[in-house]
Order: sequence, then C-alpha cells, then structure tokens
Amino acid sequence: MRKKIVAGNWKMNKTLFQALELAEEVNQLVKDEVQNATEVILCPPFLYLVPVRDALGAGSPLKIGAQNCAAFTQGAFTGEIAADQIASASIPYVIIGHSERRSIFGETDGTLKTKVDLALANDLSPIFCCGEPLEIREAGTHEEMVKEQVTKALFHLDETELLKIVIAYEPVWAIGTGLTASAQQAQDMHKVIRNLLASKYGNPVADSISILYGGSVKASNAAEIFGMPDVDGGLIGGAALLAREFVNIVKCA
Repeated sequence: MRKKIVAGNWKMNKTLFQALELAEEVNQLVKDEVQNATEVILCPPFLYLVPVRDALGAGSPLKIGAQNCAAFTQGAFTGEIAADQIASASIPYVIIGHSERRSIFGETDGTLKTKVDLALANDLSPIFCCGEPLEIREAGTHEEMVKEQVTKALFHLDETELLKIVIAYEPVWAIGTGLTASAQQAQDMHKVIRNLLASKYGNPVADSISILYGGSVKASNAAEIFGMPDVDGGLIGGAALLAREFVNIVKCA
C-alpha cells in the first residue's frame, strides 16, 4: 500500500522566529489530532532547515524537506546548496522541479534530471514536481506536456531508484491563484502519470509511487481531492503557513 503524504512548502515566507513557532504548533497539533498514518513533511526555507529540525526533536512525527538543491556537487556556485549538504544536515526530502523553479529560474528537464540524480546519490527522497500552465491546459495538450516532464527527468532511473521518488502534480494555473483543479481533473492527470509509470516499470511499481496534488488545496476541498483513487496526498503552499488549516488538510489524507 502506497504512502499517504502531505507536504507543506513554505516557499520564501516567515522569519526564523515565525518558522519555529509554526513548526512547533503544527507538531503539537499533529501529535494531538492526527490518527491516520499520513507522513507530514515541512519544507521551510534553507536557512531554517536545521533550526526547525532541532526544534521538533527526535520524537517528532514530522519530517523535514528542502525546497530545492543545486545541479552541482560543490564549488564556486554562490548561493547554491548542494544535495550532499542537505543530506549532511539529516534532511530526508527535497523538492525538485517546482513550477516556480521552472518558470522563474528557467530550470529545464535536463537540469531537473541532474538534480534528481544528485539527490538520489545522497540518499535524499526527491519530491518531483510536474504540471502545465493555463495555455497548455486550454490547448488540450496538458497530458503530453506532463508525460514529457516525467519521462525526461525520471525514466532513466532503474526500478529501485524510482521507488524513492514522490511525484507531485501541480497545475501551474492553480498555484497561488485561488483556482483549483476539480477533484476529477486531479484524478485524471494522476491516472495519466500512474499509467505512464506502469508502461515502463509495470503496475506493481507504478502502484507503489505516491503521487501528490498541489494547487490551492484547502481544508474545504482536501477531502474530495484526496478521496480520488490515484491522489495520495498533497503538496501544500499557502495553506501550509497556517497551522490549523494545514493540520485540517493532513486529517483529510
């Protein structure tokens, strides 16, 4: 049975004090209220990874993830953070290929393939993001685009490596816009992705990969979206900055 996951991507938000306060509040609420086996991941800015990890403590049910990693191993790359540096801080997850990295920072499928390889080489679990902008959705070529993103970045991996990947489908038109793909739209694309994985790796592998939905998920719509058969949780943006809202989303997984 594949893992249910809800990850909170804090993006470039919160001061250090605010980040610690939010992490501790989420931690306590999860301990007190979450009865399901959902894995909860917090992805604060790089500067706060270790302080948040330490504040949560060894007994916390929460995991920590980085929001990105460099496409380089080491060297003169000012401002970049390498996969081995993240791993050395005992951070188990890293988001790779978020739509903002693609659209604002120009990351290509080739760059993301390199990042996936570096993450895996350092025993990190990538949360690999894919998704289409509005014009592609309106043109009706969204399935082809997402298939290409997944194929180019992941299909060089062997079965063992692929099983370490979490995929997050995030329609770009529904990120931070207030728009949300319907539960059926989310299910349809998740099924496309799972069928694509099955076409190369077989059904047992495809059925073992957690595929998350990201795009204006709220407590009010999470249960319907997460209730779809191929949706295994969410990659949450804005709602992850509110402890009560985020934990209510977790309870829907």
